[in-house]
Amino acid sequence: MFWQRKLYQHPEFKLGVRDLAPQAFGQIAWALMTGVALVKSGMSVFEAVFMTLIVYAGSSQLAATPLIVAGAPAWVVLAAGFCVNLRFVVFSLHMRGYLMHLPRWPRIVTGYFNTDPTYVLFTRRFAHPANTDELRHTQEAYLAGLSFANWTSWISCSLLGIALANAIPTSWGLGFAGILCLLGIQCSLASSRLRVLSAIVAGIAAVLAYALPLKLNIVLAILMAVFACLMAEQLKAAKERLT
Repeated sequence: MFWQRKLYQHPEFKLGVRDLAPQAFGQIAWALMTGVALVKSGMSVFEAVFMTLIVYAGSSQLAATPLIVAGAPAWVVLAAGFCVNLRFVVFSLHMRGYLMHLPRWPRIVTGYFNTDPTYVLFTRRFAHPANTDELRHTQEAYLAGLSFANWTSWISCSLLGIALANAIPTSWGLGFAGILCLLGIQCSLASSRLRVLSAIVAGIAAVLAYALPLKLNIVLAILMAVFACLMAEQLKAAKERLT
């Protein structure tokens, strides 16, 4: 998307790159660990590189890889990847107002580049969709800068992890560093009581159901979080009607 309409020449493109830079440095360990994990799981270098470029989602890659290696059915692999990245359905619904003026292919490409950091930073800077062509161009340039910086840092570090997989010992604790990166992203998204509630419920459910096969504890955790938030919204609505 950054090559369209010369978005890379817009000042907002550079601002997007600059705003994303701290997040990019924070996910280096996570990207390295993902690249290493793909090769260590038994994938060939070609398969690991192909998956990295096509999927572009560390959490989904790590959820699907052990299932692929274990020979799980295709529907289980797809369901696990879908559930892990289910939040992007919500992101897409929110971003619809910002992007519906674009043709179909640019929207598809934008969806591929959309990640947690880009979504958070973009919606923080632009709380509402643009109502003029000039402001739309500004928003597109900023989003393109975020996406370019995030994609470049993630892919380069993931490919580096794949290249150095056999030389990097797992005792370095890159997996723990990656978890810390995800926790940082999660904390930045915890901007409301419902989001905090969903995170707590999902975390407790995932731990209690850890023994379930095929990573089904993740599916259960998502379902429990959604149910808890729906119940909380209904209780809040009922309280407001009584008052």
